[in-house]
Amino acid sequence: MQEQEVKRSEEKKSCANCGAELKYKPGSQQLLCDYCGYEEFIEQSKSSFEELELQHYLQIVGDKAHTDTISLLHCKNCGANQHVEENYKSLKCVYCSEPLILEDAQDEGWILPGAVVPFQLDNKKARQIFKQWVNGIWFAPNKLKRAALDPEGIHGLYLPYWTFDCDLKADYVGKRGDHYYETQRIRASNGQIQQRQVRKTRWRHASGNVSGFIDDILINASEKKRREIPHKISRWNIKELVPFNAKYLSGFVTEKYTISLKDGHHLSFQKAKDIAYTWIRRDIGGDTQRIHHADINISNETFKHILLPVYISSYRYNGKEYHFYVNGQTGEISGKHPISFWKIFFLVLFIIVVIALIAFFAQ
Repeated sequence: MQEQEVKRSEEKKSCANCGAELKYKPGSQQLLCDYCGYEEFIEQSKSSFEELELQHYLQIVGDKAHTDTISLLHCKNCGANQHVEENYKSLKCVYCSEPLILEDAQDEGWILPGAVVPFQLDNKKARQIFKQWVNGIWFAPNKLKRAALDPEGIHGLYLPYWTFDCDLKADYVGKRGDHYYETQRIRASNGQIQQRQVRKTRWRHASGNVSGFIDDILINASEKKRREIPHKISRWNIKELVPFNAKYLSGFVTEKYTISLKDGHHLSFQKAKDIAYTWIRRDIGGDTQRIHHADINISNETFKHILLPVYISSYRYNGKEYHFYVNGQTGEISGKHPISFWKIFFLVLFIIVVIALIAFFAQ
């Protein structure tokens, strides 16, 4: 019964007015027809999204098991796996702008997302943010500024993430350091005796235990160095997650995870360990701490597969590729940009001419 509901939710939705395809309207709970303006509400789930028991899932269902299938286009240039929840005639990779071969689309299994943070900004607003940012770059090439105006140059993408929750307990042994100061007398180079304050640390044994609940350890499930999302962009308000509905994907590209649930779990343990050490240092107190040993225990682990929104624009300049990102929820923007050699050259030339003229008239 659940699989039938999933399949029905992924069917393309047509406009009841004109028959065109409906797309999700960012910042709302509605689908919108771009042709006639008809809007249709997305029916909300009566229950909240489910936290899945991790160990049970890995043991019974399996690391590579899936709960549904998704149609994917694989970019042969950068390796990204992309799904589009709409009818399309042509498409380029959102990361490298290489044309995707539509005939090569394949159905693959994936763990169905449990929740999604829907887009709050539409494509027009994202382009506006991108354009303002580019205009603020002094030495940006003119081609880049023209590219910021291209409505086809920026794409909305749902990124896959794993989130992990757990109960954490840690027993530790270490030392607490408290700073104190001593006055020392030294002889200066001129022979005079001077005093100075020297900081020292008094250490004492410390041991104990810490415990607590860790909520939503976020792991990027498609992380690759070639297309790593900047940290500034990766700040979503997870509290705005809503139960997954395929209708939120309409009009946007969705990337499938490449980091498995098992590997994501290993990465989450390292973050949980960092959190445990932070708790331990706080528990030891003092001005500084040393942790000699920590026995960390994690239990009651649960996970979710979630999708988070971002706009991406790629630009090639002098044979090098540049990426720009706009957070689809908050509007934060980040990216590395090229610098025009000729703009810098003419600026330097102008400064030289001005200096020469000033020197000439001064004489």
